[in-house]
Amino acid sequence: MLSKALLFVGASAARHPWRVIAAWLIAATLAVLAAIAFGGRTADSMTAPGLDSQRAAELIERAGTGQEGMTAQVVVTPLDSGATFFDHGSARTALTRLQSEVERLPHVLGTSDPVGALDAGGDAAVRGGPVSADGRIAVVRVQYPDQSRLSAEDLDALVGLGDRLRAELPLRIEMGGNLFYAFSDPDGGASELIGILAAAAILFLAFGSLVAAALPIGMAVFGLTVGVATMTLLAGVTDVPTFAPVLGSMVGLGVGIDYALFVLARHREYLARGLDPREAAGRAVATAGRPVVFAGGTVVVSILGLAVANVPFMTVGGFAVSIVVLIMVVASVTLLPAFLGAAGPRLARAGRISRALQTRKPGRLARRRDPAAGAAPAAGWRRWIGHVSRHPVPYAVGAAGLLLTATLPVLGLRVGLPDDGSLPDSRTERRAYDLVAEGFGPGTNGPLVIAADPAGDPGVLDRLVATVAADPGIAYVAPTHVDRATGIATLVVFPTTSPQDKATTDTIARLRTDVLPAAIGHGPARAHVGGAAASLSDVGQRTSQRLPVLVAAVLAMSFLLLMLVFRSVLVPLKAVLLNLLSIGAAYGIMVAVFQWGWGGALIGLEATVPIVSFIPMFLFAILFGLSMDYEVFLLSRVREEYLRTGDNGTAIVEGVAGTARIITSAALIMVAVFLSFAVADDPSIKMFGLGLATAIFIDATVVRMVLVPATMTLLGRANWWLPRWLDRMLPRGPVGTDDTAAESTGAALRPRLVDR
Repeated sequence: MLSKALLFVGASAARHPWRVIAAWLIAATLAVLAAIAFGGRTADSMTAPGLDSQRAAELIERAGTGQEGMTAQVVVTPLDSGATFFDHGSARTALTRLQSEVERLPHVLGTSDPVGALDAGGDAAVRGGPVSADGRIAVVRVQYPDQSRLSAEDLDALVGLGDRLRAELPLRIEMGGNLFYAFSDPDGGASELIGILAAAAILFLAFGSLVAAALPIGMAVFGLTVGVATMTLLAGVTDVPTFAPVLGSMVGLGVGIDYALFVLARHREYLARGLDPREAAGRAVATAGRPVVFAGGTVVVSILGLAVANVPFMTVGGFAVSIVVLIMVVASVTLLPAFLGAAGPRLARAGRISRALQTRKPGRLARRRDPAAGAAPAAGWRRWIGHVSRHPVPYAVGAAGLLLTATLPVLGLRVGLPDDGSLPDSRTERRAYDLVAEGFGPGTNGPLVIAADPAGDPGVLDRLVATVAADPGIAYVAPTHVDRATGIATLVVFPTTSPQDKATTDTIARLRTDVLPAAIGHGPARAHVGGAAASLSDVGQRTSQRLPVLVAAVLAMSFLLLMLVFRSVLVPLKAVLLNLLSIGAAYGIMVAVFQWGWGGALIGLEATVPIVSFIPMFLFAILFGLSMDYEVFLLSRVREEYLRTGDNGTAIVEGVAGTARIITSAALIMVAVFLSFAVADDPSIKMFGLGLATAIFIDATVVRMVLVPATMTLLGRANWWLPRWLDRMLPRGPVGTDDTAAESTGAALRPRLVDR
């Protein structure tokens, strides 16, 4: 049924290409206009129900102190290196003006008063106050209401004021705080362009034709336009995390060009057989389109599985990215065949480069230059796969050992969230971070907020302040604020270590398990640790705890779907295990680069950072889905050869070699797209880019071209074993098998390979 539906859709689009292209143009235009009119901007909200930091935020909100809202900080120092705020009147006057203008910004609830602290003198101006001990650095802390009442316009207003005052005041002005984290735009625009250009170059080299190279790019750009516009509309009704558009662009470009490449390669095969371009397009969608639909559906379902984390921003982010993938699947089976129909027979002809090569060395070289010029696989790939199949044990053991070795660094995986100190010096957040750390200590960049409800115990607050201040991980406790109406107290405490330091996470855990219970005792009073650093730590722990649940769910789903597709028990089991190996190796390489600093300078990483807490879960969901692309595409060909010949060895060599060029070209495109994002400023985007690129490279080389043929050779005919009772239970009509012969003759290929 799926094949017939895809054949109808593909053939119809190829017969009426300009109608379909016009429909996509209208859809893209409407999506962009709707996004402009009704869309919103991305915003990060690192909260989740049931976390201790969330309970602290709820207590603070009850008290109405305003500390539950967003914050920013404006960090200043005199431009005159010989001046201090104590003895230089112009600097003090400039600071007063800056503080007053910041306080007048929309939605600002209040600010700290550095000049007032200086006039008051005493320790308040030194420890925990808004001015450093040497008087050289001052911080204007800006308090905003809850994030739900703010927007990116508030950040724009603060940044705009800073830009104006830098030109008017004798001060160096830098800015940071969680207002920037929540509303800063992602920095993926240049990376998208680099990725598209790299993909275009690879496609041109693969096909030797500008027309053939342009079609996948054009389809991907169409799909990405509609996908990102839809994501913007989603941001108008809920908080879409800032990384979602960048990740959606990254994954959308990769899968979109990949899917188009699979269909285009099969289309050119049919053209080489002499089929009419429109009929070739329909059959290409009916055959290659089935693995595309299956693989895309697997990616979508895997990403939607992020909901098991019970972290709202991850659920919404996964949903937003899955929309882009789904749109790419639809474009692959509707817009691409329209392009193919419009291109006509021109796609059957090689480009100028390919013609030149064919003129110089016809025959073998000509076939090697064109991955879809004929049915015969490249002789070089056939020789390699045959060599691996003749020596399966050493290759299987060697490749598995290599991947297991690369996975070992995962044992040292430490999750967290890189703070502003990991950003490049070109960002004002990084410069503000460094100034604050220099003047007040690293922990000042990540204060903790302890919310306490004494519940009628008047002595609990004194005990709480004393025990917290005595903890070795706490540098200073600011004066306690008590709400008279509710009695709820808030303590702002400054750790001795930076927000991303493991010692800070240990301090938070110690406060919760030892310090606060000792101060509160067994009475009705309660206290919770909140603040940005605590929230990020809690989210990291939540995602780490839920990662095994996601892994189990995705593995079980993938196993069942592959068993349905290929009617085998061992093929899906092998696929699941090999995918785990490639993903584990990618995790290990990420730990080596980001935590250990190996090769970090190559991607612009200036300091070692922990792995962002939610990235391992996101990567697993995305990578497991993407790896199914190659798995289905490759095994579909192997099964087709096995059904045709009945010989396992021949099927492995012909099937793997017949898809090797397409898989390696597709993987090279994905790696190029993903690596283009690895040079972004944000360490989180770097991790996504490097992790995805590494896993895809390993999957398409070590796994698909070594481990798959080696293990399938060792398994022999057992690859296709399926118990009779299970065969009767499974629905008929495999999605991924390729029955091209059936389509050309009208006969149905339905052999049942079951345990007799």
